[in-house]
Amino acid sequence: MQILHIANHVKECGNGIVNVMIDLACEQAKLGHKVAVASSGGTYTELLERNDVVHYKLNQTRRPVQILRAFFHFRKIIKEFKPDIIHAHMMTGALLSRLFKGFHKYKIVTHVHNEFQKSANVMKVGDSVIAVSKAVAESMQSRGIHENKLHVILNGTVGSSRKRNSPEVDLEGISIITVAGMYERKGITELIEAFDIFAKEYEETHLYLIGEGPDKARFETQASRSLYRDRIHFLGFQTAPQTFMKAADIFVLASHKEPFGLVLIEAREAGCAIVATEVDGIPEALDFGESGMLVPPQSPTELAKAILNLLKDPDVMNAYRQKASQGLEYYTVERVAKDTLEIYQKLLIS
Repeated sequence: MQILHIANHVKECGNGIVNVMIDLACEQAKLGHKVAVASSGGTYTELLERNDVVHYKLNQTRRPVQILRAFFHFRKIIKEFKPDIIHAHMMTGALLSRLFKGFHKYKIVTHVHNEFQKSANVMKVGDSVIAVSKAVAESMQSRGIHENKLHVILNGTVGSSRKRNSPEVDLEGISIITVAGMYERKGITELIEAFDIFAKEYEETHLYLIGEGPDKARFETQASRSLYRDRIHFLGFQTAPQTFMKAADIFVLASHKEPFGLVLIEAREAGCAIVATEVDGIPEALDFGESGMLVPPQSPTELAKAILNLLKDPDVMNAYRQKASQGLEYYTVERVAKDTLEIYQKLLIS
């Protein structure tokens, strides 16, 4: 099968959409398919090459002149690669794929990663639409996508080609960590507020925030006003966040919106006790509370209470560590790739 994935870029920057696509492309190539990726490029091109995935340079910047260039360049890519399937992970790629559909026999699969964005409506153009959780599928169905066209494939990271061997790191005291883009919707404000609640009682606790984003400066200002600012650490983007998760005691994802939360599977694989908000696809990633504690979103008090429950009882913390590590055989990149290939095959014979 000839499979062409398309996204805006392949930068190694913690973007969950890109990470899922890279895992899919590499794993599908390992399974014997001819796979290519079209994007503006990035550091993952080397990883793609090592896994026998062809990369085509395609700049999809949303400016009239550049979009026109992308239109003609994409036509050349299709003519050269002759895909059976085009798998679009972002809006622009979905639109380009649909524009050429009348002239070619390929089928379009669109992948809805961030359904809370208005641009997710564009993903309706796919012949099949993949949702990263049941919560996302329900949302897309309410937007007019017929259920027969929708497929739910939960993300997985176990066995990812992206992972690398990195030196172990040491974190101070009892370490609480989040790995997230520095956006308001990721709940960083509430996490810092929650830390202020229990940090006085537990002087050995330290908060580590890994990630970059447009709201980072504001979060740093908030942390600088905390009485416990010396124990709040902003580490920026890390190429091997799993190393930090393995060294941590508690992983927290305090998102206001979260279609699935790929990082939660990485935290489970790292053996962290997990606290996360009960929104969108997060419960599905945590087996509806079996593999991690679920709390209401935008509630620093409830978030602090859950973390305190872990801090006060090491047995409870260890129990959640063990629960997080169970059932991970389902969350392999191989399973995700095979489930996706089944959707392709059904489309091609329909």
